[in-house]
Amino acid sequence: MLQNLDRLDLLIAHYVAGSFPEPVHVLVGSYLEMQAPAARFAQTLEELAGTTLRESEPLAVASRDRRLREIFASAPLPPELEPKPSHGASFPASLLAYAGVDLSGIPWKTRLPGFRRHVIERSREVEASLLWVRPGRALPRHGHRGLELTLVLEGEFHDHRGNFGRGDISIADETLDHRPVAGEQGPCICFTVLFAPIVLSGSPWRLVGDILGI
Repeated sequence: MLQNLDRLDLLIAHYVAGSFPEPVHVLVGSYLEMQAPAARFAQTLEELAGTTLRESEPLAVASRDRRLREIFASAPLPPELEPKPSHGASFPASLLAYAGVDLSGIPWKTRLPGFRRHVIERSREVEASLLWVRPGRALPRHGHRGLELTLVLEGEFHDHRGNFGRGDISIADETLDHRPVAGEQGPCICFTVLFAPIVLSGSPWRLVGDILGI
């Protein structure tokens, strides 16, 4: 878990720098809404960055007037992309605006027994999805070909690294092979961003059992 916590600091630093694609920016922004200490750390980094900018020599901006005109001329979001009203939503505001619906309006698709998914966005860079896993269900053991970030919105899951509860982020990369298991107290609902497909691993018999949810 310590390595995961160290990486969280790096995630927040990249978030403040604005260097993430939109789905990752939404995931980390949602995490900051759910975790007050992390939000204070992000604010400290923003203040330090602001101080550095103020103390730096100003640089001329090419085509300043044209860029300003383009910014102010940007069209508003079309109605179908505007966030829908929330009715007791458990989603952070950042995720609600990105997903366009609250938890009660997610059009889940069953992928495996006890496992549902809704893909919000799929591009060449990333795949952003919401996951619903029934209490006690194990997902098949798998490894990673690239980074996977998972924010727990409701419930919890655990693997050999420890427990991840509401407001926690799991950071997985090519070095991690794991078998996540949802907690027994209620379904586990997560927002996840994948940079590359996962790779199933482990015993074939165990994989069959986990795929069937038994």
